[in-house]
Amino acid sequence: MWSAAPVRRRPALGAPAALRLGLRLAPGLRVGVYGGSFNPPHAGHAHVAETARRRLALDRVLWLVAPQNPLKPEAGTAGLDQRLGAARQLAQGPAMVVSAAEARLGTRYTLDTLRALRARFPGVKFVWIMGADSLASLHRWRGWTEILAETPAVVVSRPGSSLKSRFSPAARRFAHARLPAGRASLLPGAAAPAWTFLTAPLNPQSSTAMRRADAAGGG
Repeated sequence: MWSAAPVRRRPALGAPAALRLGLRLAPGLRVGVYGGSFNPPHAGHAHVAETARRRLALDRVLWLVAPQNPLKPEAGTAGLDQRLGAARQLAQGPAMVVSAAEARLGTRYTLDTLRALRARFPGVKFVWIMGADSLASLHRWRGWTEILAETPAVVVSRPGSSLKSRFSPAARRFAHARLPAGRASLLPGAAAPAWTFLTAPLNPQSSTAMRRADAAGGG
């Protein structure tokens, strides 16, 4: 049963403690950063991560499991350890790395997390990964223009969101920086702003639908 639990917030960590992220990322690596609540993680998440890894020729995909999404209620969020464990069962292969680095850094917003990772791992070629549903609502995120202006991003199609995301405020604002999907492998080495939209066979699973099904079943 997927159960919600109170989120344990960790205090912001100082520089020495922030070094203990449990990540080994050498300069030159092409690393996708895939952040989210993963509440719960599902095959749709794995589909987005694997599509980005393959099409961008990434060396690693970091599944950054957030302590708490600022745009979602805490009451419906399972405990961090539970979500980490479920994500590790789903993220298959040596290139997939599930991490609680955001909790250890003490960051809450994507923009701060990406900046902290770049400062900690200079020379690593980071790319932000998101599903099309996230692009559709990106304009609601804190510092969304800075996210796209500072970090290359890849958007992977999701059922019901692809068309809406392509006409979203974020897509229109950065239309000039979009790379054709055929050149997606160049994205990790591109200077921001740069992003691409990848279509792939769609996986219909969503965390919201899974939570509703669990609730309907008495979970």
